[in-house]
Amino acid sequence: MKYFAVFLSMLNQEKSKEYREQHLHYLDQKRREGKIFANGRFVDGTGGLVIYQADSFAEVEQIAKQDPYIVHGARNFEIHEWEMVSNAVLSSMNGRTD
Repeated sequence: MKYFAVFLSMLNQEKSKEYREQHLHYLDQKRREGKIFANGRFVDGTGGLVIYQADSFAEVEQIAKQDPYIVHGARNFEIHEWEMVSNAVLSSMNGRTD
């Protein structure tokens, strides 16, 4: 299994707002399928990032092209294979109060 960073750069803020729920639903579906390692928006409003887990670049490209943000022209995408190096211990953000 390989990791791929997919940058979702903003093309149209209005379309991004309009299709946000569909995009999040799509990501939830892919997460349940075991295809997403992590995701989140950039706080400066320029877009977001999804780290996919897949066997190939072609697989991730197909997944990214089906994201409602891409289908409806709200965002553009750029894919890079990512070689993760980390000693970090990740914990759940649920219930965080800070």
